[in-house]
Formats: sequence, C-alpha cells, structure tokens
Amino acid sequence: MTTWGRIAAVIFKELKQLSRDRMTFGMVIMIPLVQLLLFGYAINTEVRDIPVGIVDLSNTAAGRLIEKTVTATQVVKVTEYYGTTTEAEAAIRRGDVRAVLVLPADLSQRMVQQRVLGQWMVDASDTMVSSAILQLRQMPLDQLIIEPSLQRSNPPPTFEVALFFNPTRRSAVNIVPGLTAVILTMTMILFTSTAIVRERERGNLELLITTPIRPMELMIGKIVPYIFVGLIQVSIILTLGRLVFDVPINGSPVHLFVATLLFIAASLTLGLIISTVAKTQLQAMQMTVFVLLPSILLSGFMFPFEAMPKLAQQIAEILPATHFMRMVRAIILRNAEVQTLVFDSLWLLVFSVIGLGLAAFRFNKRLD
Repeated sequence: MTTWGRIAAVIFKELKQLSRDRMTFGMVIMIPLVQLLLFGYAINTEVRDIPVGIVDLSNTAAGRLIEKTVTATQVVKVTEYYGTTTEAEAAIRRGDVRAVLVLPADLSQRMVQQRVLGQWMVDASDTMVSSAILQLRQMPLDQLIIEPSLQRSNPPPTFEVALFFNPTRRSAVNIVPGLTAVILTMTMILFTSTAIVRERERGNLELLITTPIRPMELMIGKIVPYIFVGLIQVSIILTLGRLVFDVPINGSPVHLFVATLLFIAASLTLGLIISTVAKTQLQAMQMTVFVLLPSILLSGFMFPFEAMPKLAQQIAEILPATHFMRMVRAIILRNAEVQTLVFDSLWLLVFSVIGLGLAAFRFNKRLD
C-alpha cells in the first residue's frame, strides 16, 4: 500500500469512528448551527423596546401626546405607570423598568415657553441602554408646538436625563458584576459536567455501585465542594473589581451571598445533568460548550436583553445565567434586596431542585 493509500485508510477509519459516535457527530453539526443562529438572529446591538415607565403629573392631553411621540421612536416601550417619582425610583431599583419619564404638572406652560418638558430617570448600570435613552434627550419638538411661528432657532433639550447607579457610564461598572455570572457559568458547569463520566472512565463507577450510597447522596456530595470553589471565585472577582476598577458594591453582602449560592447550585446541577448524559469526557466538554454559548450570549452580559427577539428572550429565561445576571447587577449596583427579586430567586431554586432530581434519576437509570 502506498503512502496515500495508508493516509486514506486512516481517514476512512476516523470518519467511520466519528459516524458511530452519535453525540460527537451531533455536536459537530449543532455547535456551528447554534452559533450561526445566535449571532445572526438573536444578537442585536441596536436597542429597541426598552421597558420604561411614565410619571405624568400633568395628566393632560399634552402628556399623552408626548408618551405617544416617545413610544413612536421604538427605542422605548411604556410598560408601567407610576403616581410618584418615589414609586418610579423603587421600580428602577427592582429592575421592573430600565427608565422612567417624569412629566411635571406645569407641562402645558413649559410647552408654550419651549422649556425642558420633563426628565428621564435612567438605570445607567447598562451603558448601552443609557446611551439609547440619551438619544431621546434631543427629540424634536415639532409635533408638540402648537404654533410653528413660536419655534426657536436653537431650542433647548426636550428632556433632562438623570443617570442612576453609574452616572459616568463607565463600562467596567457594568462588566465586572456580569463577569461573575460568566465565570461561574463556565467553571461550575465544566467542573461537574465531567464528574460522573470521569468516575466511569477511571473505573470507579463500579466501586460506587457496590457502596450503599444513594444516587441523590452522590449528587449532593459531588456539588458541595464546588460551592466553596464558586464562592472563592466570586470573592476574588469582586475584590479585584473594587480595587482595580473601582466598581462599587452598593448592596448587602448577605443578599449577594444568597443569590450567588442559588446560582452556583443551579449551574452545578446543570453540569451534573450533562455528566449523566455524556458517555465520555470529550462528549461532556462538547455539551458544556453547547450550553455555555447561549448562556453567555443571551444572558444580557454582552448585548442588551431587550434588543433580542422574543424567541431568544424565552430561551434565555430558561438559562440560570440570565437570572443571576439580573440579580448580581441589581444587588451590587442598585442596592436591590434578594427578596425583591422573587422571580429570579425562585427560578434558580426550582431549577436546582428539579435538576438535582433529574441527575439522580438518570444516574440511577444508568446503574439499572
């Protein structure tokens, strides 16, 4: 057999092995497909439909006209109405809305005098969102002036803008808290995704079967050490973020600790599920990448959540990273309390419980 013939034989052997390994073959197809869909369909840097609230103290037709004009830009979407600015500030702190437009009681008089019509209160912890709202500062007054002859040649800004939580719009303030979610997602899932597979490849699975340990006990024992690893990682990230990048930690350490524990547990159980499905460590790594891509790209870390299509948002809502991203930014930057982030907290808790049960069930099924 010639050199080319021997090379062809090896190529044929490798292709045949690849075709028999259905999991690897599936990942070869799915990973580029998922990346293409994520970057081409879901990722959009043009921010649209930012959820905002309105405080209309004027309660006039002019106020309603301004609301329609602002909504027509499609940059914002009015989802809430508040009676006072105090209620509006609390809603921003909880993350219910990203900004609130306050229209004063003397709105009609301001329109005639061509003064500033109102004020945007903006959650500036996300710099892309705050930049989009700042574009509305100079929104034209043409549709709002009753008499065209009264228009000035150099009109003042239509709205004032008050930036909360990150008034200087430093990107590090937004990036560092988000990095805790990204790094924990990568490491926690990776640690546990190979846990059961590694035992199998080392021949330890048979030894575990002979012991009286129950599947649920094994699953809990697998994740507990990594909980401490995750807490150490978060401490390192936030300490360096404070010392090097001057990122403030406005929230309570207790609330941050609870939120982090919930997320670490959810990520570890997700890794355990992968570990019970994969047959080899290579398959476990491939499946981990398959989960990491949407977790990082759809969680709101790099691109605004509001700019994504509805289907991408629904997929993101399933992933633990999306909920922790909201919680960690809310607690660190907006001094939110974990009990006010009820939906995200409950989702992580339910995800962990169901995931742990599913991993134990699948491990038990393997033993059978």
